[in-house]
Amino acid sequence: MALTGRVALAGLLGAAAVLVAAAVAPPAALLVLLVFDGALIACAAADLALAARVRPLRIARSGDELVRLGETATVTLTIENPGRRMRGELRDAWPPSAGARPRRVPIDIPPGGRSRVSTTLTPVRRGDKKAAVVTVRSFGPLRLAARQGRHEVPWTVRVIPPFGSRRHLPEKLARLRELDGQHRSLRRGQGSEFDSLREYVIGDDVRSIDWRSTARRAEVVVRTWRPERDRRLLIVLDAGRMSAGRVGDTPRLDCAMDAALLLAALAARAGDRVDLLAFDRRIRARVKGAARAQVLPAMVAAMAGLEPELIESDWAGMVGAVLGLARRRCLVVLLTELNEAAIEEGLLPNLSALTTRHLVVLAAVADPRTGEMAAGRSDAAHVYDAAAAARARAQRSHVSATLGRRGVQVVDAPPDRLPSALADTYLALKAAGRL
Repeated sequence: MALTGRVALAGLLGAAAVLVAAAVAPPAALLVLLVFDGALIACAAADLALAARVRPLRIARSGDELVRLGETATVTLTIENPGRRMRGELRDAWPPSAGARPRRVPIDIPPGGRSRVSTTLTPVRRGDKKAAVVTVRSFGPLRLAARQGRHEVPWTVRVIPPFGSRRHLPEKLARLRELDGQHRSLRRGQGSEFDSLREYVIGDDVRSIDWRSTARRAEVVVRTWRPERDRRLLIVLDAGRMSAGRVGDTPRLDCAMDAALLLAALAARAGDRVDLLAFDRRIRARVKGAARAQVLPAMVAAMAGLEPELIESDWAGMVGAVLGLARRRCLVVLLTELNEAAIEEGLLPNLSALTTRHLVVLAAVADPRTGEMAAGRSDAAHVYDAAAAARARAQRSHVSATLGRRGVQVVDAPPDRLPSALADTYLALKAAGRL
């Protein structure tokens, strides 16, 4: 049962009537109060008795089950009313991060009728958004009192990473086609796998001449090369405390996911196999052995519910997990933060076990605010900010140089440039035949 605002308004009017009666005829004030309260209670009780029952309602859901972060999903409730006419309102409850609108919807369902109510979701966080309960309030004719009931109508909308970097994919695929020789760029240095033989033309690299084949023919022939295929790429996401830091309004982990998706899409198109590992002190997500056409959906599904843990990552455990997952030589891409203490105390002591067997690239999200702070000189506060920013940039440069001496290639770029920079690094390694 629920009382509406009309009961409160009637109570205020009754209180005013009692005050008037008390001023005119004090003995009659008590009688006026009793009569008014009795009438109000009787009307509310009658109104409640005439309200349609909520429990017999049959409610079902339909609509979207998957949405990208920042986009909109629609979930529809279908309400069947087997009883008397129902006039009231409905509230479809979702977690706050689901961004559900509208919060309350008026309903008017005839006997035996059906109504549909749509809820629009605009999530602000990744993961599974599960519907809570559907609360229905049924008013009586006077709208003084209402029956109220709750219905469990389960539904889950999975919010997946936005993949904003997919806008870079056509450009990277064009470069990949050049490496594959579709734009007449089959020349030495554009790959290391033999492709075919063709007649020598002016401008060809003489190092590509196949002398044995030339001796058997009447013309000079050269070998053509293409980038390696069927290589293996392992993307490792650091899901520890460093990935929880925000660059602007976006967590570092989300920026890393965006870069990982572009790299995986490009590598799958290049004919390479892509695996994913998310790690802090344990394996949080893993994609292994997915077909090239399915690797991107598999990664998106694995990343959807991944949230950073506020714990220090176990780098020894991570290296052990990588070595256990990738037994043959492959390209390992670590997406983490260039934190001096964490890298020197955690990663560096375990790095040699990784670099001796695999080619390692470390990609980190740089904060563009640091560059803005480093340029400030307008007053004393800005000078101190600039000094702090300069020190932070020097530390990152030192860590990058240290990793470089250990055989690790470092990609350090702001969130909007990191996916493209990482994809360019992959293409450069592929062109150089280092995969």
